[in-house]
Amino acid sequence: MAHASAPQSAPPQWRGLRSGPLRGRLQAPGDKSVSHRALLLGALAEGVTTITGLLEGEDVLRTAGAMRALGAGVERLGQGHWRILGRGGLSEPADVIDCGNSGTGARLILGAAAGFDLTATFTGDISLRGRPMGRVLKPLALMGASWIGRAGDRLPLSLRGGKLMGLDYAPPEPSAQVKSAILLAGLQARGETCVTETTPTRDHTERMLRSFGAEVEVAETLRGRAVRLRGGQPLRGQPIEVPGDPSSAAFPLVAALITPGSQVVVENVLLNPLRTGLFETLKNMGADLVVDNVREVGGEAVGDVTARYGDLQGVEVPADRAASMIDEYPILAVAAACARGRTVMRGLGELRVKESDRLGLMARGLADCGVEVEEGAEELTVTGGNRGRSPRGGAGVLTHGDHRIAMGFLVLGLTAEEPILVDQPDMIATSFPTFGELMRGLGADLGPI
Repeated sequence: MAHASAPQSAPPQWRGLRSGPLRGRLQAPGDKSVSHRALLLGALAEGVTTITGLLEGEDVLRTAGAMRALGAGVERLGQGHWRILGRGGLSEPADVIDCGNSGTGARLILGAAAGFDLTATFTGDISLRGRPMGRVLKPLALMGASWIGRAGDRLPLSLRGGKLMGLDYAPPEPSAQVKSAILLAGLQARGETCVTETTPTRDHTERMLRSFGAEVEVAETLRGRAVRLRGGQPLRGQPIEVPGDPSSAAFPLVAALITPGSQVVVENVLLNPLRTGLFETLKNMGADLVVDNVREVGGEAVGDVTARYGDLQGVEVPADRAASMIDEYPILAVAAACARGRTVMRGLGELRVKESDRLGLMARGLADCGVEVEEGAEELTVTGGNRGRSPRGGAGVLTHGDHRIAMGFLVLGLTAEEPILVDQPDMIATSFPTFGELMRGLGADLGPI
């Protein structure tokens, strides 16, 4: 007798609905870049590292698991509070290391592991397995590491480390992940390692290495910004306080800027000058954005950022600003859709190889929501309507599992004429696990259908 198959449940979706004024204060979740590095350097150091404010998103938790697999003691003491017992090095893992969806985690761990006499196999989810690792593997191979992969430079792959030599390297594209991987490998290499950047990228690795006791020299040269370190330097465990992530703070702040009557304060936001390109751009657009209570936490400037609804004007964003806001272009495009006139964003080639083709997905999603968009190979132009005339919305946006695409379109839904749906909302937890709860606390009408 044939049995009817059980009905399949529809894939989860969230929607953003037109909302009233957003009001309130919130703490930004811990910075993802700093969280990854705190776990890595704590594992490489000798002794105890305590971390407070760690982002407990899926990406960072994968790095915590990888450090445990590579021989460090990793213990969660409470919400955002972790203790790492480092043994001054990494050891060969007993099993495959799964980095999930985290490109940052995968590339930095490859660099750290390359310095030790071990073989480790790395994999990730379907998105990460499609993203290039060659930009990290090439310089690591020049230092003496070797690897065997399946399809070119994609995961899964096995890395053989140890007996590295220092390297003088100029990455062909601006990438803090590449720079950091080389510096982490250089800690164990013979001689000096130098990375020279023509466009400076986020410098959390350099800052944190110093806090763990390493001597790192940074100098402006004719070739660019040169970062040097000597191999063989010991690291000592340290207390680390993780500041709030400006890339995550951007979503409630832009939501306030484009939702009539809103005023939102995000506290404890990292203000590293190599991470504040979005705030600079929003101010260029006329945003009512105020930074106060500026202070230093763990060698980084932090402050509280207040955003108030107001008129935005389209601008041209210079290409050389891209490195300081590469993760914020999806939410900038949302702000541009609600501004008067054209916003031109250049130098966006790196967006093609993020968790998704972010450039293409933003262009298609905005067009489906009735926004005028022009997409180039490395450029995006968004033409907003007059203030008071919101984007039409009314689209179901395919996110390809990209958390920043999902959050961006949910924010756009708060001011659009018709609801905006996004698929695969579970991926938001990779960087901002409390996004829905915090936004609803401000008065946003978004969440599961």
